[in-house]
Amino acid sequence: MKTIRVMVVDDSATVRQVLSEVLSTAPDIRVIGTAADPIFALQKMEREWPDVLVLDIEMPRMDGITFLKKLMAEHPTPVVICSTLTEKGARVTMQAMAAGAVEVVTKPTVGLKQFLVDAGEALIRSVRAAANARMRKPIPVPGGTPKPPSDAFMPVNEPGMYKTTDKVVAIGTSTGGTQALESLLTRLPRTTPGLVVVQHMPEKFTAAFAARLNGICAIEVREARDGDRVIPGLALIAPGGFHLLLQRSGAQYRVGVIQGPVVNRHRPSVDVLFRSVARCAGGNALGIIMTGMGDDGARGLKEMHEAGALTLAQDEASCVVYGMPREAVKMQAVDRSVSLQALPDEIMEFGYGRGRRA
Repeated sequence: MKTIRVMVVDDSATVRQVLSEVLSTAPDIRVIGTAADPIFALQKMEREWPDVLVLDIEMPRMDGITFLKKLMAEHPTPVVICSTLTEKGARVTMQAMAAGAVEVVTKPTVGLKQFLVDAGEALIRSVRAAANARMRKPIPVPGGTPKPPSDAFMPVNEPGMYKTTDKVVAIGTSTGGTQALESLLTRLPRTTPGLVVVQHMPEKFTAAFAARLNGICAIEVREARDGDRVIPGLALIAPGGFHLLLQRSGAQYRVGVIQGPVVNRHRPSVDVLFRSVARCAGGNALGIIMTGMGDDGARGLKEMHEAGALTLAQDEASCVVYGMPREAVKMQAVDRSVSLQALPDEIMEFGYGRGRRA
């Protein structure tokens, strides 16, 4: 078992102690050091470079964003952001993700000891995912399958429901997905078919993520609300802590936003979205599974494939973590794998009428 060397950088001594204790419970993780700010961290990193950094944002002498940009420009290293669950924290964290961080975990403002019980496994999974990431400089922004336990809130497949010209693009992603989605969505025109997106992300961070994308994209991007209609030129992002489902309202597509049970360790779950798209849209849909750790989305994409949808996977070379796409390919849920750079053209070709069987 390869040991993952981790450094924790946070200005709170209590937070450094708690995070170190959490990480030290994993046999494959070794905390090689802690630091109160990036200046001290750099001095220690010169002696032994970590495989993963767990990084706070607001720190003295040098803030986390400045440090992250410097790090990614000079020595790209996987970074897990540990940020407080606040509106301000969410906005700043999205800047960090855009700068190259690969994961985010929420840091409690109170009850740090309870964090050991409540969020320890999530932090360990995030560090392991980051350790497997392919680090690159951030991409500049251009101008019959086993089913997860989610049937209780799946939409009913109604006869004749495919009689509509509306099209839907469903996207699922996790680790590395914030940068990948930014690269993809900023290159789509306003004539793009309606998009529904699940990005694994904690509650409250998705609103800031959607708002940031909305400010740099030609299409409108926002956090989904229950009952929102899926229309061209609009991307609806699943809110953290809630599942996103596609639903039918006559000949129109709308979304449902529900809490429901956790599926594949996630809420929102890509499988929940994809399965609902298979039932409500069938061959009128395009499914895309992108960079991420684990297998969430693979079974749902298989259902979409079997329902007649065109299904694509981001290729290994362009993924930060080739986990979710690999599982979908292994399950024969994917029509073809394509690079991140090719995905915008694939979406527009689908919108102009090229489906799986065209």
